[in-house]
Amino acid sequence: MSFTVAIVGRPNVGKSTLFNRLVGKKLALVDDTPGVTRDRRPGDARLMGLTFTIIDTAGLEEADAESLQGRMRAQTEAAIDEADLSLFVVDAKSGLTPVDTDLAEMLRRRGKPVVLVANKSEARGSDSGFYDAYTLGLGEPTPISAEHGQGMLDLRDAIVAAIGEDRAYPAKEDVAVTDVDIPQTEGDDSDADEEPAYDETKPLRVAIVGRPNAGKSTLINRFLGEDRLLTGPEAGITRDSISVEWDWRGRTIKMFDTAGMRRKARVIEKLEKLSVADALRAIRFAETVVIVFDATIPFEKQDLQIVDLVLREGRAAVLAFNKWDMIEDRQAVLADLREKTDRLLPQARGIRAVPISGQTGWGLDKLMQSIIDTDRVWNKRISTARLNRWLETQQIQHPPPAVSGRRIKLKYMTQVKARPPAFMISCTRSDALPESYTRYLINGLRADFDMPSVPIRIHFRSSDNPFEGKKRRT
Repeated sequence: MSFTVAIVGRPNVGKSTLFNRLVGKKLALVDDTPGVTRDRRPGDARLMGLTFTIIDTAGLEEADAESLQGRMRAQTEAAIDEADLSLFVVDAKSGLTPVDTDLAEMLRRRGKPVVLVANKSEARGSDSGFYDAYTLGLGEPTPISAEHGQGMLDLRDAIVAAIGEDRAYPAKEDVAVTDVDIPQTEGDDSDADEEPAYDETKPLRVAIVGRPNAGKSTLINRFLGEDRLLTGPEAGITRDSISVEWDWRGRTIKMFDTAGMRRKARVIEKLEKLSVADALRAIRFAETVVIVFDATIPFEKQDLQIVDLVLREGRAAVLAFNKWDMIEDRQAVLADLREKTDRLLPQARGIRAVPISGQTGWGLDKLMQSIIDTDRVWNKRISTARLNRWLETQQIQHPPPAVSGRRIKLKYMTQVKARPPAFMISCTRSDALPESYTRYLINGLRADFDMPSVPIRIHFRSSDNPFEGKKRRT
């Protein structure tokens, strides 16, 4: 069985840099500003043949329990209690502070193994800070440089000594060889163009996005049934895109909490730019994206821009009108929201919109069902035979326009990919086909094949003229 390690320490000692070094990716945001990390972020670490789960945490500070720093401290303490081992990181360059001494005392009271790590030991003048670390009473410090990757072998040896070799290197279980049924390929009469069934057991990646203070972290906490993510009345609490996993009706759901996305003109600070870039990466990695609206002030300009961004990325989108418990005349507001959704989001005709309350949990089952239904449409495949019969009917009902006296002919149609659904139509003079006719075909696909809300893409291809460029005989 693997083990879990928490990286703890005061702000700006290099915890997130060490976390990124151990997981081998730049997952956590790193900046010179103290207090960048706020939520605890897990990751799969590899260190010289050692594999374990690593948790990045916020910098520990003395603060009132109700303040933002106090809630961050509670998240870090929860990570320490969850972990089997703590990496206590101190800054060898700047030396010890009273906060380091208090944290060392707190870790001793926990009674769990602790590895003292002296980061930034490559810096000039770091020797005094390294030797001062002995005064913390946590054993010999391990000098490293998380930025440059120095001292990783010594860090591995210190972790193995603290956790024990049996726990660090668990014995591999022998895998019994059993009979395996090999599918027969001869005489297979299955239809190669058959529409595949939707896999109800496949894990689903969902990103939660929206403006700051729309209730994204509160919504995920309600799904999990615990205060996993940092929340509060302050806007812009979330900075990193944190992923959490849970099961919904037997299906694994991996949700990504993201930073609030303000209008681009207002994003000035470097740290907020990094947070927004991290949120955009979460959107590209996800399959379904839930755009959280504040039901008390819905359809701000930024809300519409976020929806348009998600659809241009080709993701399946669901709208969640949060804070529904604060609405008094719900029937009138719901009718108004439906009218505005159809009018302001014509590019997402039929998009699923669900009123919810992340604070009370009202409407969350309906939201999850909408997510599953939208993902089913996003993965949908239609057979070529059905598409060509449909294309013929569409041309009879509304023939393509004639350009310069010559009518455009749509010859053949097939689906080239799903996720999102994309189709290719072979036709004559594709460059002359107007955009209005493309919209006519997309709307017909939505209505006739039950494909609401997801982005649909149609590509036109003209066949090569074998006589082009040849001189006519006189």
